[in-house]
Amino acid sequence: MKKLDKLILGSFLGPFLLTFLVVDFILLIVNMLKYFDEIFGKGLGFWIYAELIGYFVISISPMALPLAVLLSSLMTFGNLGEHFELTAIKSSGISLIRAMRPIGIFAVLLTIAAYLSNNYLVPKVNLKTFSLLYDIRMKSPALDIKEGVFYAGIPNYSIKVNKKMDDVRLRDIIIYNHAGQEGNLNMTLADSGRMETFFNDSYLKLTLYNGQNYKEERQTRGISEPPVEFSRTQFDENVIIFDLDAFQLSRTPEDLWSTNRAIKNISQIQLGLDSITTLVNDLKFQNYTTAQSIYNFFGKERKLTPSEEIRNRKTRDDELRKAKIEREKAEKDSLKALEKEGDSVAVTQNDSTKPVDPKVYLASSSESPKSDSIFSRNPKVNISLRDSLSSDSTMVSPSIPTQNTVAVKAKRTAPLTDEERAKIDSVVVKRGYISNAYTMALNNSRNLKNSFDVKKSQIESHQREYRRYEIAWYQKYTQAIACFVMFLIGAPLGSIIKKGGLGMPVLISIIFFILFYMLTITGEKWAKEGITDPLFGTVFSNLCLLPFGLFFLRQARRDARLFEADFYSGLWKKVSAFLPKRPAKSK
Repeated sequence: MKKLDKLILGSFLGPFLLTFLVVDFILLIVNMLKYFDEIFGKGLGFWIYAELIGYFVISISPMALPLAVLLSSLMTFGNLGEHFELTAIKSSGISLIRAMRPIGIFAVLLTIAAYLSNNYLVPKVNLKTFSLLYDIRMKSPALDIKEGVFYAGIPNYSIKVNKKMDDVRLRDIIIYNHAGQEGNLNMTLADSGRMETFFNDSYLKLTLYNGQNYKEERQTRGISEPPVEFSRTQFDENVIIFDLDAFQLSRTPEDLWSTNRAIKNISQIQLGLDSITTLVNDLKFQNYTTAQSIYNFFGKERKLTPSEEIRNRKTRDDELRKAKIEREKAEKDSLKALEKEGDSVAVTQNDSTKPVDPKVYLASSSESPKSDSIFSRNPKVNISLRDSLSSDSTMVSPSIPTQNTVAVKAKRTAPLTDEERAKIDSVVVKRGYISNAYTMALNNSRNLKNSFDVKKSQIESHQREYRRYEIAWYQKYTQAIACFVMFLIGAPLGSIIKKGGLGMPVLISIIFFILFYMLTITGEKWAKEGITDPLFGTVFSNLCLLPFGLFFLRQARRDARLFEADFYSGLWKKVSAFLPKRPAKSK
C-alpha cells in the first residue's frame, strides 16, 4: 500500500467509526422511544437493559452503515479539499478516481460484510430481541404502592395505603379481594401493617394489625330470595401472602417467533416462499373441486380441470408430502424396532437361566408358518364353504331369465305422446318442481360465490405475505449495496464542496439520508401492495440515488463548482445566449 492510500484511508477510518457510533446511537434512541413506556419502570436489572440495548444496536446497524459511509466519505474529501491536499494530489498527476480507490475498496468490503451480517448475524439478533422485548413488555411493573392511591398491580387485589411510614411500615390499609370476580364484596380494613418480600422477591408477606374483614355473598336476581349471607371478622393480626410471579421476568421459548420474516436468512426465506406457493396452489385447486361438487349435473359428462401448471404443482406437492410421511413413518418404525430389540435382549438376559420345557419346544416347532388361513385351520369349514359356493352357483341357470333381464326386455322405445307430455308437464308445474329447481340453482350459485370469495381473500392474504417475504429477501442485498451507493455520492460531493468538519457535510448527508429513507419506504410500500415488483420496490431507492452519484463524480472530475454563485451565473449566461433577444424599443 502506498503512502497516498494510507493517508486517505487513515483520514477516512476515524470519521467513519465516529459517525457510525453517532448515527447508531441516534437510531437507537429513536427505536427505544417506541417502547419507552413498556420496558422502563419495571424493576429490571442493569444487565437486562444492557442486553436489550446491545441487541438493538446490532439490529439497526444495517440502516446506520449507509449514512455513516456517506457522512465520513464527505468529511474526508471535504477536509482534503479544504486543506488543498486534494489539489496537490491532482497537480501531481493522480486522478480523482485513483485517489478514491482505497476508500472505494473499503466500501466494497464493507458492502460484503454488511450482506453477511444481514444474512447470518442480524436474523439471530432479531430473534433474541423479539424474545427479550416480549418478555419485558409482559412483565408487570415494579411493586410501587403509593399513599392515598389504589394499587391494582397485584393480580386479583386492590390495595390502598393512606400513609407509609417507610418501605415496610404502613398505616390505614384497605384491601379489596377480587379473586371471585364478584366486585367489592370482600374487603379488609386494618389500622397498621408491615410489607416484606421473601424468597428472592417471589412472594410478598403483608401482616395486618387490628382490623376487620367484611364478606358478603353475591345477591341473586330473584325477588323472593332470602337475604344474602354477610360475615364480619375481627382480628388482632392477619397475615396475607401474595404471589409475585407476575413481577418476575420469565423467558419465553424462542420457537414462538419461528415464522417471523426478520429472523430468517435467505435459505429459510426461500423455504417460506415455497410453502406459501404450495398453499396458494392448493387453494386454487380446491376452487375447481368445490365448483364441480356443487354442480353435480355439470360433472356427469364434463369435468372442471385446472390448468396444467396447477396440476403439476399439486402432483409435486402430494409426492413430497407422501415422501415426508413415509420418511417419518420409517423413522418411527426404526425407533420401535430398536426399542423392541432392546426389550428382547433384556428378556433373554432375564430368562437365560430358566429351564426349557421340551413339550413346549416341540409344540412350537411343529406349528406351520402358514397356519393363519381359516381353511387350513379347519378343513370342515373349507369343505362346507366350497359346497355352499358350488350349490349357489348351480341355482342360477343362464337359460332361465331373471327379473332384471325381463325388465330390460320390456323397456319402452316409443316416443311420448302429446297427452303423456301434457300430464308430465302438469305434474311438474303443479308440484313446484321448476321453482324448486330455480331455488336450488340460486343457492348453489350463492354457495359457490361465497366459497370463491373466501378462497380469494385467503389467496390474496398469502400473496401479500409472499411479497413481504420477497422484500425481506431483497433487502439483505439492497441495504448492503446502499453503502457503496452512498460512497459514490459522498466522496465526489466532498471534493466539490471542499469543506470538512460537521457543518455543511452533516447538512447534506442528512438531506440525502432522508431522501434515501423516503424512497426506501415508498418502494417497499409499492411492493407490499403489489403495485410494482418486489425486486424493483426494494432497489428503487438505490436506482434513484445512483444517478446523483454518477453526476457528482462527473462534476468532481471536471472541478465543477456546484456550490458557488459563479457557477450558476456562468450557467445562466450560457443559457441566455441561446434565448432570442428582444428588439430594442424605439424612442
